[in-house]
Amino acid sequence: MSASTTSKLGVGLIGAHTWADKAHLPGYKAHERVDLIAVCDLDADRARAMGEKYGARKVFTDPEKLIADPDVQMVDVCTPTHTHLPLSLAAIAAGKHVLSEKPLHTEAAPAFDAAARADAKGVRTKLGFTFRYSPAIRQIKKWIDDGTLGEIFHIHGFEQNSQWLDPQEPLRQITPGVDRNSLIPASIVGYGSHLIDLMRWLGGEFGSVASTMKNFIPERIVRGEVGLQKIKVEDGAVALVEYASGAQGLLQTSYVAVGNYPGVEIRVYGSKGAAVARLISEFGTAETLKIAKAEAVEFIPYDVGAEALPPGTTLNTPWPELYYRNLVRHFVDEILEDRPQECTFFDGAKSQEIVDAIIKAHFERRWVDLPGVGA
Repeated sequence: MSASTTSKLGVGLIGAHTWADKAHLPGYKAHERVDLIAVCDLDADRARAMGEKYGARKVFTDPEKLIADPDVQMVDVCTPTHTHLPLSLAAIAAGKHVLSEKPLHTEAAPAFDAAARADAKGVRTKLGFTFRYSPAIRQIKKWIDDGTLGEIFHIHGFEQNSQWLDPQEPLRQITPGVDRNSLIPASIVGYGSHLIDLMRWLGGEFGSVASTMKNFIPERIVRGEVGLQKIKVEDGAVALVEYASGAQGLLQTSYVAVGNYPGVEIRVYGSKGAAVARLISEFGTAETLKIAKAEAVEFIPYDVGAEALPPGTTLNTPWPELYYRNLVRHFVDEILEDRPQECTFFDGAKSQEIVDAIIKAHFERRWVDLPGVGA
């Protein structure tokens, strides 16, 4: 595919629900080098409404037809979790670049396979790890890479908000047949995958993990069911990380920690300095960043500057749009300008592999080594 020689990238989006409206589609509309070819949804009215709102030239109700459209060069899979992998594989087989919401699959092996298929086909992939595209997180990554923070000793990552602190707030549909008397991994899967991606991107490969997971709210409303249900959903997880580099990590996810969305905080401590990024929407601001130096240990605010933000945004732009406009900008530029790939299906598979290890560490009450890294 000769996308790099074209002036615009033809995009087709599958799944015209709320997240597409809040995050994905505004990103495409704002990018001057995107041609939004089509929107697809099984609900024809919803597809038509989103298509009209964002100026798509075509509307489909059949994903196969969108994927087959010769004008579509990149497919965006913004659909329910169980459809991510089959739709992504169909796009790859058709020779299309593909962006998928996370998780690509709830097991690591199929995700690694999809990444290999994309490489073999010569197409690019990106997983919807929204928070890699926070300007504050990207600035910390620069400070790590250019040596500003020195040798990295500690990375602490938190993703927590009080989304399900209230038992009356309906949980998303629980997988049929799951044992409700045993602890069901939840926050470590839904929230943890994002956090693990950030911590791995900043600190390198995980070597080993130890963890503990807990259910704090024993009865909840479950979407589609009547009345409070006894269900042991994992509301909170804490993990210790030994990085392959020798650095130490601390990771916490929670559905019941008081705080606002998206609830991400990253702290990095090195031999020359430290940085703290808070991706928490508070008082109209999407995020804050502070830095300290070994010789000046008080943390001071750092302004990332307008050039770090997607055109037309500020730190007062709602976080879903701010981060996804940045994600879209980077992926489109990767494709059209043949830039190095970042945040790919392989990265999604690595994140899932680490989630699996953290879950195993809890149930087996021991340290678990990551493949190819530990003993």
